[in-house]
Amino acid sequence: MATSAASSPGVITPSTDGASDGRPLAVARWLEITAVFVILIVLVGGITRLTESGLSITEWEVATGVLPPLTEAAWQAEFAKYRATPEYQLEASVGGMTLSEFQFIYFWEWFHRLLARMVGLVYAVPLVWFWMRRAIPLGFKPRLVGLLVLGGLQGVIGWLMVQSGLKDGMTDVSHFRLSLHLLTALTLLAALVWTARDMRRIAGAPGAGPAPLTWPSVAVIGVLFVQLLLGAWVAGLNAGHASYDWPFMYETTLVPEVDGSRGLLFLVTSDPTVLHFLHRWWAWVAVAALVYLARRVRHRDRRASIALHTAFGTMVVLGIATVLSGVELWIAAAHQLVGALTVASTAWAAHVDGMVQQEGRYGQ
Repeated sequence: MATSAASSPGVITPSTDGASDGRPLAVARWLEITAVFVILIVLVGGITRLTESGLSITEWEVATGVLPPLTEAAWQAEFAKYRATPEYQLEASVGGMTLSEFQFIYFWEWFHRLLARMVGLVYAVPLVWFWMRRAIPLGFKPRLVGLLVLGGLQGVIGWLMVQSGLKDGMTDVSHFRLSLHLLTALTLLAALVWTARDMRRIAGAPGAGPAPLTWPSVAVIGVLFVQLLLGAWVAGLNAGHASYDWPFMYETTLVPEVDGSRGLLFLVTSDPTVLHFLHRWWAWVAVAALVYLARRVRHRDRRASIALHTAFGTMVVLGIATVLSGVELWIAAAHQLVGALTVASTAWAAHVDGMVQQEGRYGQ
């Protein structure tokens, strides 16, 4: 059956040996729990960015960094390291910062890193256990190891992102590295959801194998990727503050005036006003694409269709509310949270779309 699907036009099918032994339902539940942790870390990462907390910890201590400072002297030492950063010297020190204010931003970055370690443990330890118990369906071990590697890469990218903000004259991390950090996390989330759906499919129909990724789903994912990339750049450049009006910018302007002296490439990748404009209007292209995907799968799995509609609808409402609220912390954080849920729902719907294509072709 896998050979038939792979030779069909319009379907991208991962290699598989078609085997379905092991305990796929248990593996699915483990992957879903890991996905929840990834969603949580995306939320906390968003709060970390919104509170300008990302540069409060200037070193990467894999083991000793698990515990926060526990004494007054330890807190003063960490505060002294932060006071040596360009962010503090050029921005935070202008209005003054107390130790308690530093502890607030330190908490979010520390919590973000703690969750990253927890995600690693939640994934790696059960992986070893399932592997030793021979509970992983045949053909899926390389994919599960790949997800572990992707998670480790995510941590490395996170530290490289922090380093970019510690250079002389920098008061923020590179928005390019921030986008890579976020999009890697969302890719990991989508892959976890997809693989969990594969496991549930195998549990219900032994021998079914993995679902293929169809070209229509690829197109929808591409449109959503652009929106997520623009959102990451908006967050990295604080471009949400470019305008607090909607649908107009600056009360009466639909298309803002921009300075094109630095070239088109700079405008579409680094100009806060242009990125704010692109993010708010490309959203409707993404909505159209997601509606299309949701409608494609509604007859096969209505729950996936409802989940996708609910996620992107809520994300749009929260995006508009974020602008109108002047980027209120909890509204903006909720917007990023629902963005992660939209990614998870898109992966679910795309997986259903793959099954529809596969089952239809098998039936011919």
